[in-house]
Amino acid sequence: MTGIAVLWKCLNLLGADVGYYVPSRLDEGYGLNHEAIRTLAKAGTRMIVTVDCGIASVSEAVTARELGVELIVTDHHRPGEQLPEAAAIVHPDLPGGGYPFAGLSGSGVALKLAWALGQQAAGAQRVAPRMRDFLMQAVGLAGMGTVADVVPLVDENRVLVRAALESLTKRPSIGLNRLMHVAGLADKLRMAQRDSRVGLEAEDIGFSIAPRLNAAGRLGQARLAVELLITDREDRAEELAQYLDELNQQRKTLERSVYRAAHKQAKEKFQPGSDAALVLADRQWHVGVIGIVAARLAEKYHCPVVLISLDKMGVKPGVGSARSIPGFNLYAGLESAADCLIGFGGHAAAAGLQINETALGGFREAFCQYAAEEISAGQLEAELSIDAETPLSACTLQTIEQIEQMAPFGHANPRPLLCTTGVRLAAAPKKIGADGRHLSLLLNQHGVKLRAVAFGGGDWADELAALDGPIDVAYRPVINTFAGRRNVELHLVDWRATGEEGSSG
Repeated sequence: MTGIAVLWKCLNLLGADVGYYVPSRLDEGYGLNHEAIRTLAKAGTRMIVTVDCGIASVSEAVTARELGVELIVTDHHRPGEQLPEAAAIVHPDLPGGGYPFAGLSGSGVALKLAWALGQQAAGAQRVAPRMRDFLMQAVGLAGMGTVADVVPLVDENRVLVRAALESLTKRPSIGLNRLMHVAGLADKLRMAQRDSRVGLEAEDIGFSIAPRLNAAGRLGQARLAVELLITDREDRAEELAQYLDELNQQRKTLERSVYRAAHKQAKEKFQPGSDAALVLADRQWHVGVIGIVAARLAEKYHCPVVLISLDKMGVKPGVGSARSIPGFNLYAGLESAADCLIGFGGHAAAAGLQINETALGGFREAFCQYAAEEISAGQLEAELSIDAETPLSACTLQTIEQIEQMAPFGHANPRPLLCTTGVRLAAAPKKIGADGRHLSLLLNQHGVKLRAVAFGGGDWADELAALDGPIDVAYRPVINTFAGRRNVELHLVDWRATGEEGSSG
């Protein structure tokens, strides 16, 4: 979505006659497809520029060429053995390409192309003033896509996201400004205007902004999210922002339903310590949320997870989403079972696939066998790598501000994980969130009290409430900005009773 917005705005600024097409996740799956190419060609399209897809679309490229449609592929996913025959391919990791950083997201690649088009139009390295203003705003869009796609926040991505957070704070588009207000970020944005220490963080994108945009895609209405990103009308921006927020609430309801069913199936089929992977399938699972649920189950069981939404009528292929654990290359795992699949794509940490229901048993056997061969027993045991042990008294606002200098935090550059031993609860644990999924705690150590929040830790409430002794906690410290005030808050990752070995589970 963000990549489309970048290129659509750029090409419009350069005077092109340009539209955009977003395949329906529910009906068309991801990326290029033959029918869409035929439909666009029939409507008069003479050039298609892909965004975040197309590197594996070898046969689709042939269809485009036969229909007289020029194809330009921009993508960042892993190239296959054969590249599509396109007029041009923009990709950071092409064989022999020589680009110094292979980790760009799809939206990052789109930004690179827009930048190059601006230079081409200017006939110089320095772009025209209007193009420069656009690119400064486009950095915000590309940085959003970088965070949301969970690519490593290192090297060029780190620089891009840092610049993006400043862009989104100071010069958001009309649509993004309204969405950020709907997402509850208005207070932080207002504080940022008068306090240089305050600004948007990568976590604000990952947990507040991106889910509302992604909800539209997951529920088959991605065009509306793109429209929000490119609209210049205040009234339409407000209408779309409110609607995307409603879609996100629907997404949460669907996610809870699928998670309960998938978790039940996992408990029946999965043997911790012996099974190396999980492949689950059901006819009732909404294809738009299986990726989120797969991620939650991969974290819970600490193994690669594939969730497949089967066609209710048993006519169309099943659609699957897969999520991995550190050290296991998911793309290679799917490649090992490629004979069972209609198609697949993605990268080491996340991937998607299509499969005929009759091939499900063979795929499960082949994928799990590959995982068993590649994953050691130690890898299946979840571990926390603690960066430092510290008393609660050391978690001052000044200390956390120093930690924030290492931001933006995200994949491959996580927020530091600290631990404190001998902590007591100053109040009863309290479940929070619409479904009680999260947990709020007040921790006390030698008179120092700090609030802690365990996202997804609602199940710990009863066990913690029953304890009468101290506990050890692992957490990531953050600065919470609320009602004009800044306070230290702890994001609880795990805990155990003091003196026990291992974690709470």
